[in-house]
Amino acid sequence: MAGEIYLKLREQLDQYSFGYPATESGVELKILERLFTEEEAELFLYLSLIAETPQAVAERTGRDPTATAALLDRMADKGLVFRLRRGDTPKYAAVPFVAGILEFQVGTLDRELSELLEQYGQEAFHQATARDGATMLRPIPVNRSVEAVHAVAPYEDAREIVKQQKVIGLADCICRVIQGQLNQACDKPLDVCFVFGSHAEYYIERGMARRVSVEEAIKALDRAEEAGLVTQPVNCQKPSGMCNCCGDCCGVLKALNKLDKPAQAVVSNYYAALDPELCTGCEICLDRCQMAAISMNDEAIAQINLDRCIGCGLCVTTCPGEALQLELKPEEQRKSVPKTAAESLMQMVQKRGKSLAPLALGESR
Repeated sequence: MAGEIYLKLREQLDQYSFGYPATESGVELKILERLFTEEEAELFLYLSLIAETPQAVAERTGRDPTATAALLDRMADKGLVFRLRRGDTPKYAAVPFVAGILEFQVGTLDRELSELLEQYGQEAFHQATARDGATMLRPIPVNRSVEAVHAVAPYEDAREIVKQQKVIGLADCICRVIQGQLNQACDKPLDVCFVFGSHAEYYIERGMARRVSVEEAIKALDRAEEAGLVTQPVNCQKPSGMCNCCGDCCGVLKALNKLDKPAQAVVSNYYAALDPELCTGCEICLDRCQMAAISMNDEAIAQINLDRCIGCGLCVTTCPGEALQLELKPEEQRKSVPKTAAESLMQMVQKRGKSLAPLALGESR
């Protein structure tokens, strides 16, 4: 049976993002026991999502500063907290399980942990993702899928997002890495997930990502589009990362696929439209669509289920008859995009009736 400290840690992680729900089997606690020592778990309970120096953490929790600094550094090296290097003293912050701790394991995952994560996804995490996590990432149109007559906001354009970055890291997709450990991976490219800015620096420092130029990043986007991957940045106007996802492996898309109307769950301002007179019945779009939103009617003409279309545009770019295009949704159906990741996280937490404050703060006072 898991110790009390891991029960508290689960409760703390359940505060953040779209949560860390409990299961009847307790598999979520086995994951935490695998990742955290009891000492690390206890300290995590007192950490803020705002990066702090070890000295500040030590003073607030009544700990020895030297020992606290060493413990935080060890936790950062294990991918349990985020480390920010600015100036002479690094700062540390708590992170959600997703996006955060899970993704930070991309370079150290083994089969045992992958099996636990897969079990957790099946028992509880996919349901939590479908219910509350679909707004963590937002599908955006792939290149060339929106007509030039539409003014596409920079945060809706993957290439513009990349061009604005000073530091870019290219990492393997954590979802396809997990499925690879289970011998269930698809054949989509691995190294197509982006991290930016201070997050990129942390990834690169730990060997979880490689530093790339803007030109290399755009080539990676080209590979992702060619492979039929859905581009999904973090749901804000200045994202810290951007995924390229498949319906076979991606936790978010797998969760969305279980919904009858995934289009209602995502933050997307576009939908695919079809001109049936131009459709050649080639069925290429059926393979490209990760949401099973397209089918063929009795006349061998494609038809789109708008309840399932998430507006990624993958079907548009390979349509030989140019029968498909992305349309901007009517203004009353469009969803606003938070300016910052903090604002996006706060919206998710408020929706769930949770708090971003460490649960143990009251004990430290």
